[in-house]
Amino acid sequence: MTSSSPAQTVTLRGRRPRDLPVLRRWLADPQAEWRHWDAPYFHAASTTASLQAYVERLETEPTRSDERVIALDGQCVGMVNRSQEEPAGGGWWDLGILIYDPAHWNHGIGTRALRLWVTATFDETDAHVLTFTTWGGNTRMIHAARRLGFLEAARIREARLVAGVRYDSVRLDLLRREWTSAQPGRVEPLPLS
Repeated sequence: MTSSSPAQTVTLRGRRPRDLPVLRRWLADPQAEWRHWDAPYFHAASTTASLQAYVERLETEPTRSDERVIALDGQCVGMVNRSQEEPAGGGWWDLGILIYDPAHWNHGIGTRALRLWVTATFDETDAHVLTFTTWGGNTRMIHAARRLGFLEAARIREARLVAGVRYDSVRLDLLRREWTSAQPGRVEPLPLS
């Protein structure tokens, strides 16, 4: 599954052994800039501990279909994931996306990766509705989701405390019928290699 611009190709693929040092570096670093944007309202020490445990699992577990590496010209720059909301089989999937290095932000890479992930999720699951949840301060992610057709479904006012400031929790959603009519034939099938 790829999306390309004249200079760079964005691909979603299964995790490879050569990706592990990149994942370890970015996920285990408590000072990484991405942590200021991806759920910064959780306690930093517990987030660091859970991410370190996650990195250890990545080193021993095979790639899962609900989690892919975002590769930019073949190099790992982030990850996407999805989880099925309960009850299983209800057709509701929640998506996540993370690009680690700020040097890759604001270039449309996240939007292209999210487009690929939405398409893959609709192609590979029974999804009827996809959701994406963030906090009001993460305007880049809100704009990326909206560019792809996600609509605001819920806003919990002042639910998140970040650096002493209250922000809304924002959930956006997209129905399968909205995507298939708006985005036909834009993605190749994704091998899990």
